[in-house]
Amino acid sequence: MIVWHYLIGVLKIVTIDLMLAGDNALVIAIAVRSLPKPQRRAALVFGAGAAVALRVALTVVAARLLNISFLQLGGGLLILWIALKVLLDASEPPEGVKAPGRLLQAIWYIVVADITMSTDNILAVAGASKGDVGLIVFGLCLSITFVIFAANLLATLMDRFPALIYIGSAILGQVGGEMILTDPFVVRTFHPSNWLRYGVEAALAAGVVIAGRVICAGRARGKP
Repeated sequence: MIVWHYLIGVLKIVTIDLMLAGDNALVIAIAVRSLPKPQRRAALVFGAGAAVALRVALTVVAARLLNISFLQLGGGLLILWIALKVLLDASEPPEGVKAPGRLLQAIWYIVVADITMSTDNILAVAGASKGDVGLIVFGLCLSITFVIFAANLLATLMDRFPALIYIGSAILGQVGGEMILTDPFVVRTFHPSNWLRYGVEAALAAGVVIAGRVICAGRARGKP
């Protein structure tokens, strides 16, 4: 019975991690895309390692995370800022930014974005594990493994097809809008309808890309 309990728990966690890894992988892929490949690997390893440690700590209070007002609101605003910032960074030539600074910046993006966007994953893993510490650690480490693999694949595709950066930034804009409008404070205060949510998410998705294009064009005109 104990073996079957673990096998069923592992199967649930693998399924959850596969379903919920996409958003995190996308923001990480965009964050590391402008780095040279050796630094890209370092950013993924160090960023993911820090994210795993923080995820394990957060799982202890996972059941209360979604009920904290302003948590998702602040997280959504942060995701919008990261989406715009990495879009601007990706438009700069690699020699335009000092490598160590860019590496540390990418690691910071990975850690902050992963924790901000992982509430659903943490809650799902905590629920599927039913308090088993071994299954919790396994699930969180596995989720990071999936995210790193998917992020590396997406970053490689972005190298070949730069237009994917704009698509990725637009998706992050939508994710940021969704987080903002599902924050408990926003729901209690404004009671946003589904149509309003869809409209705001679409506007933010387009707004991130348009703002990025406008700022990049302004920078290009200002250079000699």
